[in-house]
Amino acid sequence: MDRSALTRTVRELWDNEVLPSLSELVVVPAVSPAFDPAWAEHGHLAAAVEHVRAWLAARDLPGATIEVVQLPGRTPLLLLDVPATEGAEPAGTALLYGHLDKQPPVANWSEGLGPWTPVVRDGRLYGRGSADDGYSGYAATAAIEALRAAGGSHARCVVLLETGEESGSPDLPAYLDHLRDRLGEVSLVVCLDAGGNDYERMWLTTSLRGLVQVTMTVRVLEFGQHSGIVSGIVPSSFRIARQLLDRLEDSATGEVLLPEAHAEIPANRVVELREALDAAPGSLLATLPLLAGVRPMGTDEVELGLNVGWRPTLSITGAEGLPLPDDAGNVLRPFTSLVLSFRLPPTADSAAALAAVRAALTTDVPYGAMVELSRTESADGWNAPELAPWLREALDQAGKEVFDAPWRTVGMGGSIPFMGLLHEAYPQAQFVVTGALGPDSNAHVPDEWLHLGHAAKVTEAVALVLHAQVARAGTA
Repeated sequence: MDRSALTRTVRELWDNEVLPSLSELVVVPAVSPAFDPAWAEHGHLAAAVEHVRAWLAARDLPGATIEVVQLPGRTPLLLLDVPATEGAEPAGTALLYGHLDKQPPVANWSEGLGPWTPVVRDGRLYGRGSADDGYSGYAATAAIEALRAAGGSHARCVVLLETGEESGSPDLPAYLDHLRDRLGEVSLVVCLDAGGNDYERMWLTTSLRGLVQVTMTVRVLEFGQHSGIVSGIVPSSFRIARQLLDRLEDSATGEVLLPEAHAEIPANRVVELREALDAAPGSLLATLPLLAGVRPMGTDEVELGLNVGWRPTLSITGAEGLPLPDDAGNVLRPFTSLVLSFRLPPTADSAAALAAVRAALTTDVPYGAMVELSRTESADGWNAPELAPWLREALDQAGKEVFDAPWRTVGMGGSIPFMGLLHEAYPQAQFVVTGALGPDSNAHVPDEWLHLGHAAKVTEAVALVLHAQVARAGTA
């Protein structure tokens, strides 16, 4: 393989082919189904799929097939199937994963920026879905195309782009079952929906937290009453909600109190975390937009890293029944709804954790208040298998030749349900979970942006991994 040709082709593809099309993808408000119940009617997910499908159809990939797969009542899925290069030793299927659905736009983007307005500034592409992770399908395809242009080899590659990841990938189990025979024996999984602690090196995600989400509604009245008349007689729904939350979390420390939400932290993950922090010291705190005087939950970066990757946490991510301050009268409100979002250790049993949450919130409720649990969701996390020698060597090569820095690992606090599903379906597969997200890429919040230079380097590294997969098969 001509290494200089690989580098040159990747950069040319990003500048001339990927960036223009990805910018147009940013314009499409393809909000994930959990945030747009009328997604089918609105057609934005279908528009995003069609946009990328048309781009793929224009690529120079001999023998490739492109298909939009959509089971009844489910979100669409885009599939690119590229045959192995001629003469490549059989090495199974390389499955390259990403998603096209997006988080909601949210407010308060900086001046000149907006969720559906692509802006290139200082080597960054701003806009919703740029980094999380509309670029993934482009990067995966560019890696294959550049590898072939440089005379490299690859196994059969299948690029799978779903449209429900930001909603917890509820349709993926059905699609995996539907596509199982077509996918064949998956021996390598490359996921481009992750990132790391800086933009100086390649980061490999080795664990992903699981999740439990519940909307808790506490009701005390059929309708609101004047607080001056009934307070002291009727208990506040908010105070009852506080009491119930105290069963779940120590409000002084943030410790989740349910044993089912905890798991033992593997020793090798602690070692990897220390190595990552040695490579990028201060990275966990450097980009946090803390207000002046606000302190993090600790000063020991190792402990903070374990908090993010391996300890359960609870966040209140939404509420209902609370009027805006300007609209708040002297009323004892009839109900309070809170969205409870738990992040769980990668090896915790999410179903058991959800059952424990349900029991804690609905047993012996103060004052006999009515508690309703809705929009419940649970998903297990993922702990990566050990790297095969060939894959470790390929990553070492990418670190030296592409990034000029050794690769490091990170335990990601977020969730990618597909990884757990794939690991269960293909337990012998190797996993490369990486990406261009950095600590300040603003995924899910205003001013989301993609580091274009880093994304191109990740693309080149993926090409090296695909080439190494075939080389391994040829020497086996």
